[in-house]
Amino acid sequence: MKRKSLILIAALLVVTLALSACAKPTTTVKVATDATFAPFEYTNDAGELVGFDVDLMNAIAEKAGFKFEWVNVPFDSVLAGLSECQYDAAIAAISISEDRKASMLFSAPYLDAGLVVVINKATTDIAGIDDLKGKTVAAQLGTTGEMAAQEIENVVYKPYDSYELAFLELANKGVDAVIADNPLAMGYIAANPEKIMAVGDILNNEQYGIAICNKNADLQTKIDKALKELIDSGYVAELASKYIK
Repeated sequence: MKRKSLILIAALLVVTLALSACAKPTTTVKVATDATFAPFEYTNDAGELVGFDVDLMNAIAEKAGFKFEWVNVPFDSVLAGLSECQYDAAIAAISISEDRKASMLFSAPYLDAGLVVVINKATTDIAGIDDLKGKTVAAQLGTTGEMAAQEIENVVYKPYDSYELAFLELANKGVDAVIADNPLAMGYIAANPEKIMAVGDILNNEQYGIAICNKNADLQTKIDKALKELIDSGYVAELASKYIK
């Protein structure tokens, strides 16, 4: 009887191992971000990654049924790495553009952005983008704000590794203006209302989307389905109310 039991247990073990070998391994999705984009992604006092995009990505992964891990790198490295599929996806207040679509996929838009000019409150001769000729203008490396700044005639462009540094320099009158996404700019203005302000009209109609490796259309489909459900349920609007002042 003992011998038969041992044979049965051994057989069951062989079957279990065979099934395990045939089972599809669980893949962890690598999601890149740049945790310097408050209120979209930043670290709190405890060193935890928080923000609009962080909450949104967590909700998307839960609905779509995949596990993911964050990869925190500078913004220009987010885009460069994703274009080479070093990451599966990226969320970092990324504006959807035709240039970027050439090297990566995008989800449906989840938030209207648009660029805005921000100046120091002591400045009296800048009322919008047309007044920036010959001025010193800052933006973060790799952003559409950088692209817009570099297109201005006779501009002195100053790149920064983060918008946090660019806005700090503006508050200290080290640059004449910063060009940044409107929702991002509003967060910095809300934190420094006595020092900086936006001027002029919103410069364009940019929208944020989740960027995805161009070899992973299946992941794009999963993200889009989950994102639509979150938009339709009002969850994305709730995040906007929570994080964007």
